[in-house]
Amino acid sequence: MQVYYTFCFLAAISVFLGFLNQYVLRAQATIAITAGALALSLVVLGLGKLGIVELRSWADQLLPLLNLEDLLLKGMLGFLLFAGSLHIDLLALRNQRLEIGLLAVVGTLISTFAVGALLYWFLQQVGMPVAFVYCLLFGALISPTDPIAVLAIIKSLKAPEQVSIQVEGESLFNDGFGIVIFAVIYALAFEGGEPTLPAVAHLFALEAIGGVVLGLAIGGLFHWLICSTNDHSLELLLTLVIPTAGFSLANVLGVSGALAMVVSGIIIGNFTRETGFSRVSQHELDNFWTITEDFLNGLLFLLVGLFLITIDLQPFDYLIMGAGIIIVLLGRSIAVTVPFTVLKRFRRYHPYTERILIWGGLRGGLALALAMSIPAGHAMVQGQDLRHLWVVMTYGVVVFSIVVQGSTIAPLIRRSRGIAEPETKPKAGP
Repeated sequence: MQVYYTFCFLAAISVFLGFLNQYVLRAQATIAITAGALALSLVVLGLGKLGIVELRSWADQLLPLLNLEDLLLKGMLGFLLFAGSLHIDLLALRNQRLEIGLLAVVGTLISTFAVGALLYWFLQQVGMPVAFVYCLLFGALISPTDPIAVLAIIKSLKAPEQVSIQVEGESLFNDGFGIVIFAVIYALAFEGGEPTLPAVAHLFALEAIGGVVLGLAIGGLFHWLICSTNDHSLELLLTLVIPTAGFSLANVLGVSGALAMVVSGIIIGNFTRETGFSRVSQHELDNFWTITEDFLNGLLFLLVGLFLITIDLQPFDYLIMGAGIIIVLLGRSIAVTVPFTVLKRFRRYHPYTERILIWGGLRGGLALALAMSIPAGHAMVQGQDLRHLWVVMTYGVVVFSIVVQGSTIAPLIRRSRGIAEPETKPKAGP
């Protein structure tokens, strides 16, 4: 029951922070909750250092009970991705499929190697050499933009449609490919695996293609079930089964649950919503999943902010946090610029497209959960655990991404709204 009580109290804190935000900060809810949790963490740490109230040991024992890695990767992720994909316009997604595909696949791969190479060079310069494969591992876990963070912030800012679809679509689809890269490099680093083409192809087929196929099957099945009933409550309950049993089935089968939820969510949101739900039921569907998404987002980003309490920061950690932020931003810039250098030869894009994609490439709890999956004590770098270094660097990037990038992207998007959308037709030939 202690885990349940902890969950309830933390959920209440996230709701109260959201409530206070409307009167104090008036910022986007995700940013406000993360900032509030960070402030609370600093207060707890400060009171402990002053010897007034020692809460550090209590928090160290309490927060791990929730197990952020399993809570997100095996639980909340399914709900949040399904809820986010319900609102994706399939026609708009099809119009941007080339851009989204290149960003999700090529861009993630470019970012992984760019971040890994820059990190490898930086650590060599500061006299802390780390094997290149471990640097690539960090590049793989930090390169996919977090769909939870992106959808929570970008969606509420009303960016130009073309840019918004690219940002949202990339964040929803690059998880599958990013996790495949992470899994391959993880096997090389910790399991002695070989990066043979058949092994990589098998892993990609199992994770990515398997997730898409399962998503199509789940979406088709529940489309038929929902269309077969007129019971409004049962219709909503059927959608609830998808991110619970459906996501669990994906984990059991070893395929990408993230992609399965995105594909099934797009089917339910674009086809079932119009043919299987009445007007009243559509309104109930939107309200139910909006509330669910807001509640889980608030809890997740509260946990991200409170995670600071569990990290024993050393002076060197602040250096690698700052370096990690710069390196990841440079890697993101390269990953966006290279594909669009090619794409702009064939299509016209909004002038702010690349700037919003670079600065709006947010990282969140997903990257932190992947960093926490690295085994402790397996690799040591001059007496320091590699897992600690990568978790610290990831946490610095995530907090900067949500609080700084998330809060400063609004002016950029407001300026972009004053410029007309370009035509989506390809450029005419000579």
